[in-house]
Amino acid sequence: MTETEEIIYLTHSAAKHIRECLVDGYHIRVGVQGGGCSGLSYVCEAQEVELKGEHDTVIPYDTFDVVIGQKDMIYLKGMEIDYDAGLGGKGFIFSNPLATSACGCGESFSVT
Repeated sequence: MTETEEIIYLTHSAAKHIRECLVDGYHIRVGVQGGGCSGLSYVCEAQEVELKGEHDTVIPYDTFDVVIGQKDMIYLKGMEIDYDAGLGGKGFIFSNPLATSACGCGESFSVT
């Protein structure tokens, strides 16, 4: 495993969903922002490729890249992103080994 592969792991289901949703010229940016009942929330959004920063970490997948900003790296290392599309599916599911607590809905987390 390379250093970038240890930061975030996408399950087959998550990678497939991202691949189906992204158009050429876009990558997926994953990060955190303040908010939610536990203090921090995950951000996962499509972004134009030209908007990569010089301090971003880029994790290449077959047809797209996952991009993580430098300040977000400390909160995301080792995280797994899954996608649930079944009946009553939740969408993206974030499993973060660094989170010390999470809210009941799973949308926000905290670290100590």
